[in-house]
Amino acid sequence: MSRYIHQRADWPKFRWDQKALAVPLAAVRHRQGRLIGRMEALGFSLRKDAVLQTLTLDVLKSSEIEGEILNPEQVRSSIARRLGMDVAGLVRADRNVEGVVEMMLDATQNFEKPLTTERLSDWHAALFPTGRSGLHKIRVGAWRDDSKGPMQVVSGPVGHERVHYEAPAAQRIDAEMTAFIDWANQPGDTDPVVRAAIGHLWFVTIHPFDDGNGRIARAIADWALAQSEKSAQRFYSMSAQIRQERNAYYDILEKTQKGTLDITGWLEWFLGCLDRAFDRTETTLSGVFRKARFWEKHAASPLNERQRLILNKMLDGFDGKLTSSKWAKLAKCSQDTAHRDILDLVEHGILVKDAAGGRSTSYSLKEA
Repeated sequence: MSRYIHQRADWPKFRWDQKALAVPLAAVRHRQGRLIGRMEALGFSLRKDAVLQTLTLDVLKSSEIEGEILNPEQVRSSIARRLGMDVAGLVRADRNVEGVVEMMLDATQNFEKPLTTERLSDWHAALFPTGRSGLHKIRVGAWRDDSKGPMQVVSGPVGHERVHYEAPAAQRIDAEMTAFIDWANQPGDTDPVVRAAIGHLWFVTIHPFDDGNGRIARAIADWALAQSEKSAQRFYSMSAQIRQERNAYYDILEKTQKGTLDITGWLEWFLGCLDRAFDRTETTLSGVFRKARFWEKHAASPLNERQRLILNKMLDGFDGKLTSSKWAKLAKCSQDTAHRDILDLVEHGILVKDAAGGRSTSYSLKEA
């Protein structure tokens, strides 16, 4: 009796109940289209902000699923630089951060390019720039060779490990990956979102590398989702939602990999997770939507460039309180000019004077 799906005679002929998926798939595709339409209406500048926030979250959370905590400011800075965005407060990123960002951006920004062995190897090399995973030296940019034993997913203390999954033997990887890559590059008539779910499962089941398979599987899913939208702009993070549901994610993977080639359960979970990722978008991009509502409300206000600059910085959030001296420094103008700009905004009901406190008068955005 086969213990894992890759040991079954009909591997990898996945099948699923199309009727069971019809309603959740239609709902997800509808929400996907509505979100893209909503974001397109925001305007170029706000869309860029949304993409930066989403990609930053995606990189952070995909790594977090594997227990690796990256520096958020480094991730944000690396993405902004690579996208050519003029963002304040950029910091230098470590090599490992740059590598994860490079992989994720290649997957999403170059979604029209096919998957190849070379591309996947480059992603893997980017994830492990030192040639090590923690303290352990690994094969970088090359399939695993199982020289240290079979590839297993385990948990628990040494001596009492629980084996959740064992991947195909190394000698099978060339043939397995050839079949996977051929499938990935031939769209067929399967819905692209369903293909994203299948690609994720199929790749992580082969587990072709010594490490990094989960992150690459999620990058493959993002690549396929970008294809489904025909857009490099990312406005939701599947990885962030998977991180939120990490235990359920691993449970459904284990159940599916120990089941039959009927993967309806996995596809239902993936579609549900994607649907919940759309829900999280409201929270993730709340600042972007707030900014959009603000400028919509004040579209007719006669504001100068200094005022627009500082108001955008306030909407983005900055440390401390807004004073005339801080305004003068940020806008590169005199104290008198700063004071006039502020009083004008107070008169138009855009800024309000804070309650007395401290040595300098401070101001805040008037809440709607």
